[in-house]
Order: sequence, then structure tokens, then C-alpha cells
Amino acid sequence: MPEESMNTDRVGSVSSSRYEQIVAELREIVENQTRGQFTIGDYALEIEPMREVGGQERGDELFTVKESLFRLAEDIGLSYSSVKETRWTASRWPRERRQSGVSFTVHKILAVIADERERFAAILTPPEGEARWTADGARRRVGRQVDRPVTPQEKVSAIHTLARDEDVAAVVTTDFLRRPTVVAQVKREDKVRVVEELTRDDHVAAEVTTGLLRRPDVAFRAMRDDTARHQVNHAQVERGRQAREHFEETNPVAPAVRRIERSVEFLDLVTACHAFVAAAGRVVPGMRDRQLGDDERTIVHENVARVRATLDWIETAVDTGRVDVDGELARLLQGE
Repeated sequence: MPEESMNTDRVGSVSSSRYEQIVAELREIVENQTRGQFTIGDYALEIEPMREVGGQERGDELFTVKESLFRLAEDIGLSYSSVKETRWTASRWPRERRQSGVSFTVHKILAVIADERERFAAILTPPEGEARWTADGARRRVGRQVDRPVTPQEKVSAIHTLARDEDVAAVVTTDFLRRPTVVAQVKREDKVRVVEELTRDDHVAAEVTTGLLRRPDVAFRAMRDDTARHQVNHAQVERGRQAREHFEETNPVAPAVRRIERSVEFLDLVTACHAFVAAAGRVVPGMRDRQLGDDERTIVHENVARVRATLDWIETAVDTGRVDVDGELARLLQGE
């Protein structure tokens, strides 16, 4: 018989039949341990009965209660927290309500159910499809995190618990974002929020934006947004201004260049006017006998208004040397 077939009837290093023998013996041991833990709890209750007001033990933090339980714990070789826990669990399960075959751990987990009738009924009804209570079954019943997550939500909860440390969370997030199939399942708005959070640092944002704008499709879509386009234009103008200021402040040939620039600006201005007149001379005759629609006429009139405002601005700059832009002209130039 192949080795693989022989291994199918084994659990770990033992055969299935031997495993069943071990389970039977251990269940008896667990039953004895359960009785022993309840006995410890009952004796702790006898020494210090629960003092409950509104569902909370009023005296649990009192010096006398803690001192008595601490002394008992030391005398029997257990920790104070262990004695305190068994005492509380015993108080939640009267002797007649404790179930044989159900571990003390399950009793302790289900003990958090506040309503007595619900609690006593719950321990009699294992989860659907299960022959007996397990610790994870009890945790699911009371809404606690399980040791062995099965459902997607349980796995998510387990990951959140493991990633409470920010360093761990950062590594896990980085690994997840490298998996295309994971990223593909993230909603668009969630992806946007992730990118916004990751680019709060201005240096990171600048580096990411530079990389994204090198992608033609991304750059095209981004520039369809008026605000983004205006910000880019403003940044370009501002960068040019800062470069000019730095040059004028630090370069010894700046005065001579300024004289040359005046001539260059004059030529640029004349060239721009000539180009506009030439373009209009080509385009306007082609509109002979053509009737534009209402929307088309509105758009043309808006642009003509912008041209007029620009021409007035040019004349003012030429005559006075003032190039300031008032609010109305700025809105016209930006197409608002």
C-alpha cells in the first residue's frame, strides 16, 4: 500500500484508533480539572462571597477581598488572577447548572452572558452542526475573537489584532498592496483614501505626483480638472518667478540680461498679437454663410470677452508699466 494511503488513517504520528483512545482519556482528565476548578471557585466564594450591585461586584477592588483571595492563592500555589477568575466563574454557574462534559474554559467564556436564562439555555445548545461545545464555539457565541478563524470576518478580526502594533501594520499593509489581486478588490473610494493618507507628507506627495503625471493617461485626466490645471499653471509661473528672483539676486550679469529681456518681451508681445490677427484672418472668412448654434455663439462671445479684457490689459501694461491683474480680469483669464 502506498505511504500516502497509509497516512490518511492517522492523526499526527498516531493512528486514528490510538487518537480516539487518547481523546477519551483526556476528556476524563479535563472533566476532573473542570470539577477541580469549580471546587477552587466555590471555596473562594465561601471565603469571599460576591458583592454585586447592578451587575458589578462592588467589593472586588476592596482591600479586604483582594487580600483574602491573594492569601488563598499563595497558600494553594496558584496566582491571584487565577483564583479570582475561578471564583467569578463559579458565581455565574450554580452547581445544578454546570454541565458535565463541558470544560471549565467553555463555562468561563459563556459566563459573560448577562441574562441568566439565556446563559443557562446556551450551554445546553452547542453550535449548529457540532456535537459538543468547543472554546472557539463559545467565543463565537459571545462575540469574541476565536483562536482558529474560519469566516472572512474572523480572519479580518485576527489580522487587526495582530496588526495593532503600528510597525507590524505598516509591514502588513505594504505586503498587501503589492498583491494585484488584493488591490483589485479594494473599492475606488477606499483606494483614494489610502493614497491620501500615504501622501500626507508633502515630500512623498510631490514624488508620487511627479511619477503619476509622467503617465500620459493620468496626466490627461488630471488636467481635465480645472482646479488641478490652474494649480499646475500657478506652480509653473511661481517656479519661474522664484528662478528669476534667484538669478537676479545672485548673478552678476543680471542687469544686462534685464535690458535684453525688455527687448525680448517686446518682441514676444508683438509676435503674440500678430499670431492672433493672422489666426483670426484665416478662421473668420471660413464662417461665411454658417450659422452657429446658441451654445456655440455663447462660447465664442465668452472667449471674445476674454480677448478684449486681455487687449485692455496689454494696453495698460504698455502705457503705464503696470501688469497687476484685478479680480474680474483674473476670473476671465481663467475661464471662470
